[in-house]
Amino acid sequence: MDISVIIVSWNVKEKLKKNLKALFSGQEGISSEVFVIDNNSRDNSAEMVEKEFPQVKLIANKDNLGFAKANNQAINKSRGKYILLLNPDMRVMPNTLYSMVKWMDSRPEAGVAGCRLVNERGETIPHVRRFPALLDQLAIIFKLPHFFPGVLNHYLFKNFDYSKEAAVDSIRGSFFMIRRETMDKIGGLDERFFIWFEEVDYCRRVKNAGLKVMYTPSASSIDYVGQSISQVSRGAAQKYFRGSMLKYFEKWQPAWQYWILKLAWPVGQALTFLGDKLSIKGRART
Repeated sequence: MDISVIIVSWNVKEKLKKNLKALFSGQEGISSEVFVIDNNSRDNSAEMVEKEFPQVKLIANKDNLGFAKANNQAINKSRGKYILLLNPDMRVMPNTLYSMVKWMDSRPEAGVAGCRLVNERGETIPHVRRFPALLDQLAIIFKLPHFFPGVLNHYLFKNFDYSKEAAVDSIRGSFFMIRRETMDKIGGLDERFFIWFEEVDYCRRVKNAGLKVMYTPSASSIDYVGQSISQVSRGAAQKYFRGSMLKYFEKWQPAWQYWILKLAWPVGQALTFLGDKLSIKGRART
């Protein structure tokens, strides 16, 4: 088996359907299996998969287990030489899987790899990142990019050249290809992360194991970006993000950095609340 494609889905039935149609057409020359793990969707996604894509290996969870734990359910059952974690709101271009398998075959040093991601207009979506550091995460908490747009340029790797292959710190988890030997060496995703930071954590584990995280423009996929998380309220999404950020720093950084971020969050939330109230009052006067 060349590749096992694993899709964790939550309430994005139509995007998931298009994703699966693309996977089962225009991907020639390789052997593959496709898993869909449905995290208790309310839109009949699991029923759609069961009816329209009987070749899919469906796991229908009774609860939303989060991204990492749900992926691990399928990883433990997969047989592919490579494992592709693919978001449901993606559409792989023709021959993407074949191109990525052949590229990985030629790069034994690559433990994890990602391809070029584009939006519906064909524009490149920046997704290569440097590992999170204290100052850039504080800037996010205090929403400094609203006032100083360039403050996150280093973290966001703004000058990265997406036309060239490169070893990087981390790539977006929406198209996340893992070599089987990598999985055997360092294990699956860390289930402490419900959503966010799980792919950053995995990339860091890969690099610590002496392997490379790589980006290649030799294949591409359309990324509709955040269709599932957009259904979550702003407060809940921020809670997930805060929790994952703190878990990442607790795991990888000195304790004092974790505590600075933990104390910074309520201050940042208070400033955001105050800013929102002042903005509303300002609009009311005009």
